[in-house]
Amino acid sequence: MASGEGRRHRHDLVPLAALISREMKNEKMEKPTVRYGHAAQSRKGEDYFLIKTDCQRVPGNPSSTFSVFAIFDGHNGNAAAIFTREHLLSHVLSAVPRGLGREEWLQALPRALVAGFVKTDKEFQSRGETSGTTATFVIVDAWTVTVASVGDSRCILDTQGGAVSTLTVDHRLEENVEERERVTASGGEVGRLSIVGGAEIGPLRCWPGGLCLSRSIGDMDVGEFIVPIPYVKQVKLSNAGGRLIIASDGIWDALSSEMAAKSCRGLPAELAARQVVKEALRTRGLKDDTTCIVVDIIPPDNSIQPLPPPKKQNKLRALLFRKRSRDSANKLSKKLSAVGIVEELFEEGSAMLAERLGNDDSAGQTTSGLFTCAVCQVDLAPSEGISVHAGSIFSTSTKPWQGPFLCADCRNKKDAMEGKRPSGVKVA
Repeated sequence: MASGEGRRHRHDLVPLAALISREMKNEKMEKPTVRYGHAAQSRKGEDYFLIKTDCQRVPGNPSSTFSVFAIFDGHNGNAAAIFTREHLLSHVLSAVPRGLGREEWLQALPRALVAGFVKTDKEFQSRGETSGTTATFVIVDAWTVTVASVGDSRCILDTQGGAVSTLTVDHRLEENVEERERVTASGGEVGRLSIVGGAEIGPLRCWPGGLCLSRSIGDMDVGEFIVPIPYVKQVKLSNAGGRLIIASDGIWDALSSEMAAKSCRGLPAELAARQVVKEALRTRGLKDDTTCIVVDIIPPDNSIQPLPPPKKQNKLRALLFRKRSRDSANKLSKKLSAVGIVEELFEEGSAMLAERLGNDDSAGQTTSGLFTCAVCQVDLAPSEGISVHAGSIFSTSTKPWQGPFLCADCRNKKDAMEGKRPSGVKVA
């Protein structure tokens, strides 16, 4: 088995000692300090959050520590938000192949996030409860930030120099034309609430159910074309660091991304989170649950909080996204870091499961030669697994027997999300 720096197959195992020594070698660039703060004002009691700063990619190896920050904004009750807070993280991590080095682990995260979101939704719907929740789920591993989201909670990035970028996409039917078209193509009906006399009021909603979001976890009474497949974005910050503001729509209905970032610049994270909530309430009042998490990713030699805003914002945005090939040399990373550019490593928002899980002959294969379902991780005999590409419109260049594979239950879920069968109808 190769234990050098070359790429390994996902199912190869590496001794823990070798993995730890390789980690130590690779950690030449010091990790940033992560500081965070949280603030909230409750109206309906349906906002929940998760802060976990002691996760370890390799159990027992402190140098593999990463942090998770998430907000879940429930609707039609709080059951889905509570369930998602309790189970989503473990479902995502169980979908990441074992024995990966840090770079490969980061590359595996986007697919694992999709699997974890879908598994959480499937499990919650099996309980027969009708509530739903948005989920904005952020993983901070050293300088790399990975964000997965469904619904309209949002995560923004504020960097030195005052450039603000959004790391999520709002899945609101009112504003998101692409999602409106997907929902109607899958069998949903989109329209406003009709009142006596035929007048229509309020935002665009999906019927049945009347939900104004096109993606969420739960909401089994609306129809399975309201999907839990997240938009995922992964970026690598420069060594100047940056500030993340993660908040429920109680904030974003009152403040633009720029207003939220500007309102708390120069404040430490805890005070910053309180200031954002205070600013939102001052602007709009407490009309909804209002929750905010601020995360500062601070260079190791700089314990000072982010600088106050510059006197004059340059017309040229200070933050530039630069795509890079997965195999690009480390030299490029160092150059980009030196000039303060944030690298965009990954971005995908498709609602098609086949597209999100990709093509991989070895995906889901265990050391015993058995396969596991790419979504729920149950073991499959070779005759049981159904390729995620079988019958897919994306299968023109793939083989229907090519992995990853789904169990029959997850295949039913996939068909329902794509509008290929009525919601709730099981296929034998």
